[in-house]
Amino acid sequence: MKASVREFKAHLSKYIAAAKAGREVIVTSRGHAVARLSAIEEVSDKEPSAAEIRRRLSQIPGIILSTRRGKPGSSKPFQVKPGQKTFAEIVLEDRR
Repeated sequence: MKASVREFKAHLSKYIAAAKAGREVIVTSRGHAVARLSAIEEVSDKEPSAAEIRRRLSQIPGIILSTRRGKPGSSKPFQVKPGQKTFAEIVLEDRR
Protein backbone atom coordinates (compact mmCIF):
# COMPACT_ATOMS: atom_id res chain seq x y z
CA MET A 1 0.00 0.00 0.00
CA LYS A 2 1.32 3.45 -0.88
CA ALA A 3 0.63 6.79 0.78
CA SER A 4 1.93 10.30 0.23
CA VAL A 5 3.57 12.06 3.17
CA ARG A 6 0.51 14.27 3.60
CA GLU A 7 -1.87 11.30 3.52
CA PHE A 8 0.40 9.34 5.86
CA LYS A 9 0.48 12.18 8.42
CA ALA A 10 -3.28 12.69 8.23
CA HIS A 11 -4.10 9.00 8.78
CA LEU A 12 -1.11 7.76 10.75
CA SER A 13 -3.07 5.39 13.01
CA LYS A 14 -4.69 3.75 9.96
CA TYR A 15 -1.29 3.02 8.39
CA ILE A 16 0.19 1.78 11.67
CA ALA A 17 -2.74 -0.63 12.02
CA ALA A 18 -2.16 -1.83 8.44
CA ALA A 19 1.54 -2.42 9.15
CA LYS A 20 0.69 -4.23 12.39
CA ALA A 21 -1.66 -6.48 10.39
CA GLY A 22 1.25 -7.46 8.14
CA ARG A 23 0.87 -5.06 5.23
CA GLU A 24 3.80 -2.98 4.05
CA VAL A 25 3.23 0.78 3.72
CA ILE A 26 5.39 2.76 1.30
CA VAL A 27 5.50 6.51 2.01
CA THR A 28 6.06 8.68 -1.06
CA SER A 29 7.11 12.26 -1.56
CA ARG A 30 6.43 13.79 -4.97
CA GLY A 31 5.90 10.33 -6.41
CA HIS A 32 9.17 8.85 -5.12
CA ALA A 33 9.33 6.26 -2.33
CA VAL A 34 11.08 7.71 0.74
CA ALA A 35 10.19 5.34 3.57
CA ARG A 36 8.78 1.92 4.33
CA LEU A 37 6.66 0.99 7.33
CA SER A 38 6.30 -2.66 8.26
CA ALA A 39 5.60 -4.74 11.35
CA ILE A 40 8.47 -5.80 13.56
CA GLU A 41 9.09 -9.24 15.00
CA GLU A 42 8.25 -9.82 18.62
CA VAL A 43 10.99 -8.42 20.82
CA SER A 44 12.53 -10.89 23.22
CA ASP A 45 14.45 -10.12 26.41
CA LYS A 46 16.82 -13.06 25.98
CA GLU A 47 20.11 -12.76 24.11
CA PRO A 48 20.20 -14.25 20.59
CA SER A 49 22.28 -17.38 20.11
CA ALA A 50 25.64 -17.28 18.34
CA ALA A 51 24.05 -18.98 15.33
CA GLU A 52 21.33 -16.30 15.19
CA ILE A 53 23.92 -13.50 15.40
CA ARG A 54 25.91 -15.08 12.53
CA ARG A 55 22.69 -15.42 10.49
CA ARG A 56 21.80 -11.75 11.04
CA LEU A 57 25.32 -10.57 10.23
CA SER A 58 25.41 -12.65 7.03
CA GLN A 59 22.35 -10.77 5.76
CA ILE A 60 24.08 -7.37 5.95
CA PRO A 61 25.61 -6.35 2.60
CA GLY A 62 29.37 -5.88 2.82
CA ILE A 63 29.85 -8.15 5.84
CA ILE A 64 32.12 -11.13 5.22
CA LEU A 65 32.01 -13.67 8.02
CA SER A 66 35.12 -15.57 9.00
CA THR A 67 35.15 -19.30 8.40
CA ARG A 68 38.04 -19.73 10.84
CA ARG A 69 37.29 -21.51 14.10
CA GLY A 70 39.23 -21.39 17.33
CA LYS A 71 40.54 -18.58 19.47
CA PRO A 72 39.99 -15.04 18.17
CA GLY A 73 43.00 -12.95 17.28
CA SER A 74 46.16 -13.41 15.33
CA SER A 75 48.32 -16.49 15.74
CA LYS A 76 51.33 -14.14 15.55
CA PRO A 77 50.35 -10.98 17.46
CA PHE A 78 52.43 -7.85 16.99
CA GLN A 79 54.65 -7.14 19.98
CA VAL A 80 55.25 -3.53 21.04
CA LYS A 81 58.83 -3.03 22.13
CA PRO A 82 59.59 -1.02 25.28
CA GLY A 83 59.60 2.70 24.51
CA GLN A 84 57.44 2.35 21.37
CA LYS A 85 53.92 3.74 21.22
CA THR A 86 50.98 1.42 20.82
CA PHE A 87 48.62 1.80 17.88
CA ALA A 88 45.94 3.14 20.24
CA GLU A 89 48.29 5.86 21.52
CA ILE A 90 49.16 6.89 17.97
CA VAL A 91 45.47 7.14 17.03
CA LEU A 92 44.68 9.19 20.13
CA GLU A 93 47.52 11.60 19.33
CA ASP A 94 46.22 11.96 15.79
CA ARG A 95 42.74 12.88 17.05
CA ARG A 96 43.98 15.78 19.18
